[in-house]
Amino acid sequence: MTKGRLEAFSDGVIAIIITIMVLELKVPHETSLASLLPLAPVFLSYALSFAFCGIYWNNHHHLLQAVKRVDGRVLWANMHLLFWLSLIPFATGWMGENAFSAWPVALYGIVLLLAAISYLGLTRILIVLHGRDSVLATAIGRDRKGMISLALYLAAIFLAFVNTWIACGLYVLVAVMWFIPDQRIERTLAR
Repeated sequence: MTKGRLEAFSDGVIAIIITIMVLELKVPHETSLASLLPLAPVFLSYALSFAFCGIYWNNHHHLLQAVKRVDGRVLWANMHLLFWLSLIPFATGWMGENAFSAWPVALYGIVLLLAAISYLGLTRILIVLHGRDSVLATAIGRDRKGMISLALYLAAIFLAFVNTWIACGLYVLVAVMWFIPDQRIERTLAR
């Protein structure tokens, strides 16, 4: 399989994930602006998850730009990533429908943590396939940003039982950290 097919399949899955999430936004039966207020938690959780899906899509694209080929290990590592991303609509819906209660916020963080771990695994497998001197290995380096993200997810999961808004704030912080595509890869490819 070519990396182009892998990228196209992943693009399709992420598009479906976003579609599933938007279908969970239920239209109110009233016509006043006040009828939208009870939907605020659902919309906020959707917006955050949409941002995360966009971040994964964007960085996945940049990741695959830095490699020349894929193999069976890469295919399975990519499926592992897509599995965790496919759970985002469920975690998003549970969190939004329950107004950011502790367990839903913690589960949301667990899904994000496992997606991040699987992305890290995909990156490591690609580096092994292409070598320690490859463009990707040079661009990723020690991956401090990735490690900081994992630590923030872990902290947020535990903090969900103390204060859900602090936990959600940490999720937003991770999203802000990754909002701009991974510049390490772009800079290395430009050289």
